[in-house]
Amino acid sequence: MREFATIILAAGKGTRMKSDLHKVLHPIAGRPMLEHLLANLAELTPTHTVVVAGDRHEQLRQALAAHSITVALQEPQLGTAHAALQAKTALADYSGLIMVCFGDCPMVKAETVRRLAAVLEGDARVAVLGFRPADPLSYGRIIADEAGTVRKMVEFKDATDEERAVDLCNSGVIVAHSDDLWRLLESVGNDNAQGEYYLPDVATNAIAEGLQVSVVETGEAEVQGINSRAELAQAEAQWQELKREEAMTNGASLRAPETVFFSWDTEIGRDVTIEPNVVFGPGAKVADGATIRAFSHIEGAEIGPGCEVGPFARLRPGAVMEKGSKVGNFVEMKKAVLGEGAKANHLTYLGDAEVGPGANIGAGTITCNYDGYFKYKTVIGPRAFIGSNSALIAPVKIGADAIVAAGSAVSRDVADGELRMVRGEQLVKPGWADRFHDAMKKKKAEKAEKGK
Repeated sequence: MREFATIILAAGKGTRMKSDLHKVLHPIAGRPMLEHLLANLAELTPTHTVVVAGDRHEQLRQALAAHSITVALQEPQLGTAHAALQAKTALADYSGLIMVCFGDCPMVKAETVRRLAAVLEGDARVAVLGFRPADPLSYGRIIADEAGTVRKMVEFKDATDEERAVDLCNSGVIVAHSDDLWRLLESVGNDNAQGEYYLPDVATNAIAEGLQVSVVETGEAEVQGINSRAELAQAEAQWQELKREEAMTNGASLRAPETVFFSWDTEIGRDVTIEPNVVFGPGAKVADGATIRAFSHIEGAEIGPGCEVGPFARLRPGAVMEKGSKVGNFVEMKKAVLGEGAKANHLTYLGDAEVGPGANIGAGTITCNYDGYFKYKTVIGPRAFIGSNSALIAPVKIGADAIVAAGSAVSRDVADGELRMVRGEQLVKPGWADRFHDAMKKKKAEKAEKGK
């Protein structure tokens, strides 16, 4: 593509979301919908991107601070054409193609934009994106011939019954050359039912000038706008379905795909098996041949080749499982490394820990890593054996091949090959329990007799 810039409209109040958060910052798969759109458009390497904000523009400025993006303010909000014009100052020195789209339509693909731009290589001076929804509802209509030349664009409220019967609808996405776009935007009026300056009138004005306007069609799912919590949930479901299909196409097995939820950046290798009801948060990577058992939650974690996770396991940010390691039911890891072939099979917490290759962590073991003010590290050497119900009080090191006896609370380093047993002395009183039971039964019987 030649020189290309984008204007993303995000000035609406988003009242139907009923939220203190700006509409376009609501997440899909753990990522703000605006970030999804920006990532898709980044494939086109735009030279400029301008986001037009209005209500809660401070939130947008903060969210976009890490990007090379200009935020233009629309105040007051007088319609979509007026909003697009607010980007003119930021693009004053730019000459080339400009796409105008909406921040609440995050699924628009780069390939679709390329198709729109390609239309402008011919006789067309303006390209618009249309779609044919199952139910046209109150979408604006595009009246076009079989060749895709647009004869008229009209908002639903201003359309005749005959025009409303047309099923080709306007997505709101438009591409034009800067030389045409600014002129056409400035000529848009507000003589309509809402008294607003509508972006589709760019095409209407181009047609009035005798310029060719062409429509490119795409599927409804790609241009579905998100204006409410229900529509946000629909977009989430749509995204998850595509991600599940992608994972299976690339060689993963999902036992019950509809119950597995991915994050926007989840990486899944080949021959991975994922059982039902698994949730991936941001930053999860799963290598080839791993098995993720049911009801596990994985976020910010790296799972190596051939590892086994769960069921009912939780891997939090900084958790790393090296090749062939295993965590079982009700095991939690955070900022911890489980070495190659190491195992923590039951009811264990590993936080701020480094577990060596081949080590075995017994049921009920915890690394006591926090004193209320600071975090401390536990290091467990290769092939060490930690007995059940042990508390490793950091900072502490357990040596290679060492054994920590079950029920121990270890607060000092354990040397290589050493046995550490930290228990109170067992007191043995033969026959005490029998005498206790006899006495209590007698007492109970006497109490019952008095109560008669």
